[in-house]
Amino acid sequence: MRLHHLEVTAFGPYRDTQSVDFDTLGSDGLFLLHGDTGAGKTTLLDAVAFAIYGAVPGARGEVKRLRCDTADPEVTTKVALELTVQGHRLRLERSPEYQRPKKRGEGFTTQQAKASLTWLDAVPDGQPREGLSRIDEVARTMQRLLGMSVEQFFQVVMLPQGEFARFLRADTAEREQLLEKLFATQRFGGVEQWFVDRRRERGRELESQTQQVRELLARLSQVSGNEPAEDEDHPSWLEELEKRGIRELESTRTEHAQRGRQRDAAEAKLAERREFADKVRRVRKANADLAELASNREQHDAWRAEQDAAQRVLPVLTARQSVDRSAAALEQARSELSAAAAACSEVGDDEPIDRLRTLAGAHREQAGALAQLLPQAEQQEADRRRLAELADRIEADSRREAELTAQQAALPERIAEARRELDESKQSELRLETLVPKLDDLSAKLTAARELPAAERESTTASQAAQRAVDEHQQARDRLQDLRERRLAGMAAELAGGLTTGEPCPVCGSAEHPDPRRPVDDQVSADDEERAQAVEQQAQARREKAAAEAQRAQQACERLRERLGEHTEEQLTTELADLTAERDALRDKAGRSEQRTQRLADLEASTERLSTQVAEVRTRLATSRAEHSSLSSTVDEREARLEEARGEFPGIGARREHLLDLAGKLERLVDARVACADAETRVEDQRNALREAATAAGFETVESAFAAERSDDRLTELSRALSEVEQRAAGARATLESAELSGVDPDAEVGLEEATEQATVAREAAERAAAMAHRAEQRHRDVAQLAERLRAAWAQLGPAQAEYEELAALADVVNGRGQNARKMSLRSYVLAARLEDVAEAATRRLQRMSDGRYSFVHSDAAGARGTRGGLGLDVLDDYSGKIRPAKTLSGGESFLASLSLALGLADVVAAETGGALLDTLFIDEGFGTLDADTLDLVMDTLDDLRTGGRVVGLVSHVEEMRQRIAVRLRVRKSRTGSTLVLER
Repeated sequence: MRLHHLEVTAFGPYRDTQSVDFDTLGSDGLFLLHGDTGAGKTTLLDAVAFAIYGAVPGARGEVKRLRCDTADPEVTTKVALELTVQGHRLRLERSPEYQRPKKRGEGFTTQQAKASLTWLDAVPDGQPREGLSRIDEVARTMQRLLGMSVEQFFQVVMLPQGEFARFLRADTAEREQLLEKLFATQRFGGVEQWFVDRRRERGRELESQTQQVRELLARLSQVSGNEPAEDEDHPSWLEELEKRGIRELESTRTEHAQRGRQRDAAEAKLAERREFADKVRRVRKANADLAELASNREQHDAWRAEQDAAQRVLPVLTARQSVDRSAAALEQARSELSAAAAACSEVGDDEPIDRLRTLAGAHREQAGALAQLLPQAEQQEADRRRLAELADRIEADSRREAELTAQQAALPERIAEARRELDESKQSELRLETLVPKLDDLSAKLTAARELPAAERESTTASQAAQRAVDEHQQARDRLQDLRERRLAGMAAELAGGLTTGEPCPVCGSAEHPDPRRPVDDQVSADDEERAQAVEQQAQARREKAAAEAQRAQQACERLRERLGEHTEEQLTTELADLTAERDALRDKAGRSEQRTQRLADLEASTERLSTQVAEVRTRLATSRAEHSSLSSTVDEREARLEEARGEFPGIGARREHLLDLAGKLERLVDARVACADAETRVEDQRNALREAATAAGFETVESAFAAERSDDRLTELSRALSEVEQRAAGARATLESAELSGVDPDAEVGLEEATEQATVAREAAERAAAMAHRAEQRHRDVAQLAERLRAAWAQLGPAQAEYEELAALADVVNGRGQNARKMSLRSYVLAARLEDVAEAATRRLQRMSDGRYSFVHSDAAGARGTRGGLGLDVLDDYSGKIRPAKTLSGGESFLASLSLALGLADVVAAETGGALLDTLFIDEGFGTLDADTLDLVMDTLDDLRTGGRVVGLVSHVEEMRQRIAVRLRVRKSRTGSTLVLER
């Protein structure tokens, strides 16, 4: 990589366009960017890094404020860089994302980031002639051309201020992370994890197989009832178990057949005895039923008489219901009369009804006179409520006045809090706008990752089709060549076939043809050759088409792989999910911007509003207090008049209600006395009708009629009992008269118990034999099946055990355990080897710059308390002959060691990436810590870096550096040659 020209506009401290000609500046291979502190020296290096990678090193990259704060709003922030990489000259232009004032209205809008790449000479294969304009495409192309990531670039090409010494002071963990980024050794960690995962997977499979064997042995022991001894050979035990099962099966089958024959004979004898016993039982039951019915004839007659009397009493019961209803009405009237008399306790029981009606009328006249005072009483209550309302309003307005005063005091703090929340929402909006391109880029990469497998399959299919087309075309060409050769061989015969007697020969011109050539066998004609040529041309067309399809499919795969870079679908999915979650959180905050803006505006407008509200509250307070005082006097005057009218009652309405209540109670007492006399007359009439109904039904008295009453359940019971008597008698007579039971003696002996006992014993013996035979047969099948599965499991377990032991031992070695003598994992071993190469390369520089005093010492010993080793880096002091930590070096010594280590890293990484890219090197670090002699040694080392055409750029504000470079390069002019002076 070699830089040619740099232009920066509104970038960092440069508000206008500034340009740097690196071709002129670096013509001698060494140049200095010199200027006062803050003049913008490091900004030029940031601009180079930003143009190539879109990022700047160190803490400056985290802030992401690249635009010049004093630049004109109409001027666009831009960095343009011309450089040559791998023989291709190109131009890069980038603009960062920043906030600019809106062209219309107030506020700011986001200027989106942009990037472009233009080829200034021949366009590389596979690249568009018009260049690139997508940020992600430019980034992938530059990383592919340079062959290194941005972290490697900042450690190899550009040694940023305050950053390149970090590797010297880093602890083991930080140094490991940096080395992994520089040398891309993550794949070795993947190898370690692969072995661990494979061992875990094989371990689970082996444990599953071992558990299966244990379960099969336990199942066999359970089925057979015989467990093997701990030291017993399991295959021999299994063979003996199978033989024992066969013997047991044959024995149980013989026993089962014998017991079955004995059971069948006993059951046949039992069936015969049961049939005879059933006939004897039926005859005995019929005789017993007839004897029982004859003995209970009187009871049956009584049931019939009871049923008849219950039917005749039904009209009497209907009359009784009428008497009961009249009696209930009488009791209700008496109860109401008692209640009305109790309510009028001041009236005697013998008081005439006319006197009671006169007294009720007098009470109602007094209530009418009190009705005229009700409006004043209601007004009095309304005024009292108004007084309470005014008191509540006065109290509420007093509290409101205090609250408004407190709000006025707290308003400045609330306004400040609202402004802080609004700033947070605006910052979220800015951050959200930066995430959108990243999300689009990740989405495009994820789409490419998902499309890649199908594209690879399509490419493979297209390549295979192209190969088939090549074979077919070659076959067609061979066929055409063969036909042409055969036609040439028979060309004379073909010409002879066109000769005519007397006509000149087309070859020699003679009209005589003494000996024309005869046609040969399998003659090839011109038509045959033309058809073969057409077939060959078609095959060639198919070949070219298939080749184009294969090339297109391959290019599509390459574009997808280039877009993906080192990313995987899983990584992209995770990153996309994380950024999506962050975007959603920022959207939530940014979505409140309008609400928070309105809230701030409301709070700022609250000052005048609160003042107006305080004045309004105070005005209401004065009005309410005046009204309360006036109304209170009026209520007191009216209360004296109403107190005399209500007497001992709480109010006019209460006394009036009392008089109306007395009148009502007297009127209800009169009505109750009249109703009670009417109910007594109706009860006497209904009782006379009841006695007449009993006599008509054939009963002597009402009580005898009531005694004949039966419930519905009893009537149903009587009907069912009489029906059963008739059915039993008919059934018993039909049984005795049947031909089947003719001649059966009811007193005969059956002998059923003995036959039943014999059949039960035979059946139980047969069932036991059958169960034993079934169990033996099932046990035999189970043992056979389990034995087959156990032998198959034994056959698989042995190789699996051997494979797991071998894999476990190898996984331990790769991960730094087991037979690994150094106890270093594969990744640690590779990183230690790289660090050792770096230490050797850095030692050569450090010894020269320290005049042979210091050299680096690499250590692969384990760290304290068993921490990972292999990445130790100390310094050997030749003056004392002792190894000391690098952190004990002084400021100048630390600078020499850090510079040597950074150059050593650059050499090793350059070797890793091919060594042809590092034509330019920038160093931005504190040369001011060095004395004159040490500075000479450093300058000698930097002179050596210029060999081979390399350009070294230094950044320093130290005047002595400027003088020494000028002396070395014999440059006297301040803005020409190899020194660039920067002024603020």
